[in-house]
Amino acid sequence: MSLDDTLRVAGLVEDSIVDGDGFRFTIFVQGCKRRCPNCQNPETQPLEGGHEETLEALLQRIRQNPLLTGVTFSGGEPFLQCAPLAKLAKEIHAMGLDIWSYSGYTLEELRARHDEATDALLAEVDVLVDGAYIEELRDLTLHFRGSSNQRVIDMNATRKQGKVVLLYED
Repeated sequence: MSLDDTLRVAGLVEDSIVDGDGFRFTIFVQGCKRRCPNCQNPETQPLEGGHEETLEALLQRIRQNPLLTGVTFSGGEPFLQCAPLAKLAKEIHAMGLDIWSYSGYTLEELRARHDEATDALLAEVDVLVDGAYIEELRDLTLHFRGSSNQRVIDMNATRKQGKVVLLYED
């Protein structure tokens, strides 16, 4: 895989403060099969939408902002494009930035795939916000998530301790 590889992108936010801790570059990937009712980003659901971006073009845009603390993968569903996102995340880490990723799947569901590309992306994620959005559990007081079933998982601590460690328990 090279940096010429592409990612199907729905949109970009180059200066977000709502998609994770710090000042972030957020990549909204295109495509999601979960179709959560009242999804925050319904335009990202169709698999055929969005546009192609090379990994190198994305990295160039990220490098242009020295104020960034990290990059967030949102969607759509990032774990439908694991291989290019894992490669991108590795390059972003080399720049000293952290990686947050949202997923409609739980960490346990992602691990149960036993898929090399999924595992490679999980290995690069510093914080995973997992779980489907459930309208009945909507809670606007929660940090960086929309419903109370979703978790904000500190993946580095989770890997180190061998059990799920939450970044926010509110």
